[in-house]
Amino acid sequence: MKEEKNKEEKEEESAEAIEEPEVEEEAVEELSHEEEKKDEITEEPAEPEKEATAEIEEEEEAKPLSRKEKEKEKEKEEEEIVEERTYTVPLGKAWIMPPRKRAPRAMRILKAFVTKHMKLEKPKEGEEEVGEEPAQLVISNEVNERIWKRSIEKPPRKIRVRAAKDKEGNVTVYLAEGD
Repeated sequence: MKEEKNKEEKEEESAEAIEEPEVEEEAVEELSHEEEKKDEITEEPAEPEKEATAEIEEEEEAKPLSRKEKEKEKEKEEEEIVEERTYTVPLGKAWIMPPRKRAPRAMRILKAFVTKHMKLEKPKEGEEEVGEEPAQLVISNEVNERIWKRSIEKPPRKIRVRAAKDKEGNVTVYLAEGD
């Protein structure tokens, strides 16, 4: 009889154990539903923020661009580089000039060097074509500042530059990396 009681008790315990997980599953389902509701609540405020940022971006686009921003956009457009070379331009001949004319002479030497080596065609007098703009040589501010750094009287003896030619034939001169 004791064995029968023990078996009955074990069966009841196992039956209770089986029923308990069902209760837990229902609780888990209720929790998951609550979490979904919380997610829905948190998702709704996120949408107006996206709309607000979109409106701000539209306002920024509507504002007129400053000169620096226009230059940056222009540089991004000109990133389609056809040819790019690095040169060390000798500026020692600028020191032949009188002290107050050395830096302007160094700039002329730089322009002539880049024009020659990048095969930039100069517009010839009297032979200007109406439809086409001549290719331009643009010297960046960094290069200009490097030449004028020690004033008009003492330009550098040489300077390393990076010349980039775009698809339109315009050449832009930048300071070489690492300088």
